[in-house]
Amino acid sequence: MQSKKSGAKPAQRVIKKYPNRRLYDTETSSYITLAEIKQLVMDKASFVVRDAKSGDDLTRSILLQVILEEEAGGAPMFTEAVLASIIRFYGQTMQSYMGPYLEKNIQAMSEVQAQLSEKSEGLTPEMWSKFMAMQSPMLQGLMGNYVEQSKNVFLQMQEQMQKNTEQVLGVFGLKRP
Repeated sequence: MQSKKSGAKPAQRVIKKYPNRRLYDTETSSYITLAEIKQLVMDKASFVVRDAKSGDDLTRSILLQVILEEEAGGAPMFTEAVLASIIRFYGQTMQSYMGPYLEKNIQAMSEVQAQLSEKSEGLTPEMWSKFMAMQSPMLQGLMGNYVEQSKNVFLQMQEQMQKNTEQVLGVFGLKRP
């Protein structure tokens, strides 16, 4: 085992995917399900899914399968309109900006959720109702922070697009008026 002083990351858990579509957790030496993959994600465990034969990284496709199962499970997070919009970004100029934009927004929303969880620890449902009624200004502040972060990410994305456009135009000897 590596020393914590060395600053080395713990070993990444390896899940092997076999041609029969079964997933094998090399840490526990047992087959696991997509539900158990979801639990690893919820536990913030570091893992990679590899094709058992080729060694190719299949982590993204397995995570997408987990999302698909969750979406089909009755309480979807994404509407058809949102999914269609995401699909439309593929192959477009904005595709390279959309991933980081969504990632930063989800990170900001996770921070809001963590702050709410921290404030509500140990509350009964009745206490939670009272807490929420009293915390309206706090929630507005948290959501205001989230909206502000989202706006800043969008402005950064716009700036980067403008710089990229100017660089491309510069290559052709053109300048913006």
